[in-house]
Amino acid sequence: MILRTAHWTVIPSVAKESNSMRIIDGKAISQAVKDEVRAEVAAIEAEGKRKPCLCVIIVGENPASQVYVRNKVKAAAYTGMESMLIELPATVSEEELLGKIAELNADPAVDGILVQLPLPKHIDEEKVIDAISAAKDVDGFHPSNVAGLWLGKDCVVPCTPAGVMRLLDSTGVDLSGKTAVVVGRSNIVGKPVAKLRLDRNATVVIAHSRTADLASVCRQADILVAAVGRPGLITGDMVKPGAIIIDVGINRTPEGKLCGDVDFASCSEVAGWITPVPGGVGPMTIAMLMKNTLRCYRSK
Repeated sequence: MILRTAHWTVIPSVAKESNSMRIIDGKAISQAVKDEVRAEVAAIEAEGKRKPCLCVIIVGENPASQVYVRNKVKAAAYTGMESMLIELPATVSEEELLGKIAELNADPAVDGILVQLPLPKHIDEEKVIDAISAAKDVDGFHPSNVAGLWLGKDCVVPCTPAGVMRLLDSTGVDLSGKTAVVVGRSNIVGKPVAKLRLDRNATVVIAHSRTADLASVCRQADILVAAVGRPGLITGDMVKPGAIIIDVGINRTPEGKLCGDVDFASCSEVAGWITPVPGGVGPMTIAMLMKNTLRCYRSK
């Protein structure tokens, strides 16, 4: 199914101010990013060229995955890109899925390929990630792109870490010389965020579940990123006054309410800048996916 649905500019600070604390508005910044891409796609189309095309593959009927995929296709439509949605049953074999990826790798009309995770247990996620062409890997998960990030080479950067950096850019704060702590060491968020801030000359600390005296480590941070998946882990007494806090966590309370890894009420009393949940990092991930698709298109 084909749904009809661009290099980096500075986004001005978009924040809501309350006393000395300012909320970083991820919805507004993500909209600005999508508008950038939309303008570039329109310019490509005006030149009579083929528009960028993103292909999203979903396996099974995981409700959360269906929501994420729907939002990605919707964002592609907004930017004017072409999008392909391939829906496969949960019973699809690993061999069949890898065969479909091979077809898309060979298709010159497809610029970006994304396989929505998680996958059914009988499919090896690592094998699937490795099978996607690094040149079409809009998630930035392929080993070649991971290596490129750590070696300082031109590569596709994972969407959420790239979004975190755009949120930081919106504050206008120079990261050089700042102490930047990230709580979380995942390959998808924690480690890439650490490297991207290191590239900006920040002094980077990676903390995690086994960090001794996590509170004192966090209190050193001029920039604190929380990405561990533990609701309310970071509290106000763990925050340096005036620090920038980026909350990557997406959790649900027993009542079903969305919340982050940061206790917003107590931390907002201390922080200089803070992202809310929802409305902070979440919208940025999809916006940066659009940027990555455009990048893959232009890299051909």
